[in-house]
Amino acid sequence: MSDRKKPSRREFLKAGTASAAGLALAGGLNIARAAHAAGGDALKIALIGCGGRGTGAVANCFEAVANVKLIAVADAFADTAQSCLVNLRRDPKLAAKVDVPEERVFVGLDAYQKAIAAGPDIVLLTTPPGFRPIHYAAAVAAGKHVFMEKPCCIDAPGFRSLMKSNKLADEKNLKVAVGLQRRRSKDYCPKVQAIHDGAIGDLTFLRSYWNGGQPWVRKRKPEQTEMEFQIRNWYHFVWLSGDHICEHHVHSLDVCNWVLGGHPLTANGMGSCHCRDNHGISQIYDNHTVEFTYKDGMKVFSQCRQQPNTWQIVNQIVHGTKGIVEMPSWAGDGMTREHADLAGAIRNGEKLNDGWYGATSSFTAVLGRMATYSGQVVTWDDAVARGPDEMPKRIAFDADPPAMPDKEGNYPMAVPGLYKPY
Repeated sequence: MSDRKKPSRREFLKAGTASAAGLALAGGLNIARAAHAAGGDALKIALIGCGGRGTGAVANCFEAVANVKLIAVADAFADTAQSCLVNLRRDPKLAAKVDVPEERVFVGLDAYQKAIAAGPDIVLLTTPPGFRPIHYAAAVAAGKHVFMEKPCCIDAPGFRSLMKSNKLADEKNLKVAVGLQRRRSKDYCPKVQAIHDGAIGDLTFLRSYWNGGQPWVRKRKPEQTEMEFQIRNWYHFVWLSGDHICEHHVHSLDVCNWVLGGHPLTANGMGSCHCRDNHGISQIYDNHTVEFTYKDGMKVFSQCRQQPNTWQIVNQIVHGTKGIVEMPSWAGDGMTREHADLAGAIRNGEKLNDGWYGATSSFTAVLGRMATYSGQVVTWDDAVARGPDEMPKRIAFDADPPAMPDKEGNYPMAVPGLYKPY
C-alpha cells in the first residue's frame, strides 16, 4: 500500500517545502499575526493528552495563534489533567487563553470522546501514540480540525486506520497538522529545497541518526493495575509507544522520506537491549540499526540508540554526487509554525492535511521495528497488509495489556528469528 492518490515526485517534493509560505515567513512576518490575519472569532481548542508534550503543544499554539482559547482538557488520569492546567495558568500570558471550568476537565480512558463533544474547533491529540489512530478517527468523524503528535501509529492496523481517516478528513475539508516539525523549520526547509533543486547532484544514499540517552521511568505504585502502570510508563511498551525507533527516530526517518519523496519498499536490520535493566520496567530495545531500501535501490542507513557513554548524535546526512548536506539537530521553530499553519488554513480555507506523510513516516518507523525484531527482510506492502495488531483487545484499567509480566516480573521482548513480522 502507498499514499492515496500519490502525487508525482515533483508535486510531493514541493508539498514538503511549501509549508513556508512558511519561509517567506522566516523573513520577519510575525507568526501570531500571520495565523490571525484572517480575523474571525477565537478558535476553540480541546487538548486530549495532558502530559508534558500536551501542555507544550497548547503553549506552542498559544504562541503561534493570537485569537485562540483552550476550552476543554482530557486525560486518562485526573492528576495529569490538573497538573497541565496548573502549569498553563502559572504563566499570565498563557492563562488569559485558558477557559476550562471544572465541568470541562474530562478524566478516564473515554475522556477523549467528551472533549471532542465539548465544542472545539481544533482537537490536539497528544496521548501515548498507541491511542492516536482511535482518537484521530473520532475527531475526524466529529468534523474537527486536528493537530496530532508523532508518531501517528504504532502498528499496521493503526496505519490503515490513519489512511481511512485522512481520506475522510479530505472529503470533509478538515485541516490536519502533525508534529513532525522539521517540515516547517526555517533551518530545514531551505536545505531540503536545495537538495531537490540539485545542489548536491544525484543522491547516492542517506544516513539517519537518533542516538541519545536513557528514557524516563515512573516507579510502580502498589495500588496500580497493570494497565495503569503501563499507560503511565507508556514509553516502555510497544503497544503504547512503538519502541523508541517510532517515538523519537520517526523525526529523522520523516526527513529521509521528505528528501526522497516517498517511503521505503523494504527494511532489514538488527537490534537488541544490552544496557537497560528491563526487569519489571520495559519491553523495548535500546538499539536499532536498519537499512531501508527505497525506489530505484536508494538506501537509507539508520541508527537509533539509548545507551549511556556512547556516541550521541541526532542528525540526517544526505550524500550526493556533488557533495553532502548535513541537517540541523534541532527544529524548535517548527513547533510553533505547525500551529500557525493549521490556524491559517482554517481561517483562509486553504487545504492542509499533514496526515498523509504523518502516516507514512510513522509506518516507516514501524517497518524498521518489524525488521529489527524479526531479523527478516520486511516489505512495506506485506507489513501494511499483514502486520500484527499490537493493541489490547479491551482498553480498560481492569483489562490485561498485550505484554504481561511473567512470575519473575519480566516483560516479553522480541527475539530475532522467533518474532514473526507478519
